[in-house]
Amino acid sequence: MTKQNPTPPPVAGNRRDSLRQQRLAEQQAARRRTVAVRVGIAVVAAAAIVGVVAAIGLAMGSSRASTAASVPVAQTTASAPSAVDASGAIVLGNASAPTTVTIYTDFICPYCGEFDRANGSVLSQAVASGGVKLEIFPLNFLDDASQGTKYSTRAANAFATVANADPSAALAFYQALYQNQPAENSTGLSDQQIADLAAGVGVPADVVSSFADQKYVAWLDELTANRLPTIQGTPTIKINGTLFDGDPYHAGPFEAALAKAQQG
Repeated sequence: MTKQNPTPPPVAGNRRDSLRQQRLAEQQAARRRTVAVRVGIAVVAAAAIVGVVAAIGLAMGSSRASTAASVPVAQTTASAPSAVDASGAIVLGNASAPTTVTIYTDFICPYCGEFDRANGSVLSQAVASGGVKLEIFPLNFLDDASQGTKYSTRAANAFATVANADPSAALAFYQALYQNQPAENSTGLSDQQIADLAAGVGVPADVVSSFADQKYVAWLDELTANRLPTIQGTPTIKINGTLFDGDPYHAGPFEAALAKAQQG
């Protein structure tokens, strides 16, 4: 005998909203716990580097102020893609656009994938319109979440390579990596699978074949060491420099925040 479902009481909608907010809070807490240890390691490493630089500066008679001025936190010495700006971000779209979206991401981070799958079409349209500049910081701090294959580095290197050689295809490739994102703690996509995704969005064969050169690995390592201590986790999303603190995992809140920023 089929049970009749009574009409839900008026508070049901509030309960659903509460459950959704609880899920969001749990996801954000889990993301912070995942990053916490790695942030601590990066901070210690950065402190050690600063200590060495300071010691060299003292030995040479340099002042503490001049040493700090000559070694900014975001500075990297490794070879970077041509699309990188002074902050270390890979820039896609109109560099003079009035609105800027900044994303700190790791290609195996499940929350980053959720954000892009919910909001990727909004980003694509905004960048294509010429009204939005997209800044992407591809980090590799979750390399140990791919069973030793260093998927975060391999995917980020491929993305950086495309951004350098074929920027018009970079955003489509970025989103293809998230549309086909492997599970965290899996082996990640193979090199051939990454190459196939790039070819599938129109990246030229010679660019795809150069993924194997791993040209930007050292740059990615430096970028991650410099930038990871400045954020709480991934994805970190900013609009015109202001942290987006709405729900990033469902369509709607980010689009509304972006539209508001574009309206001034």
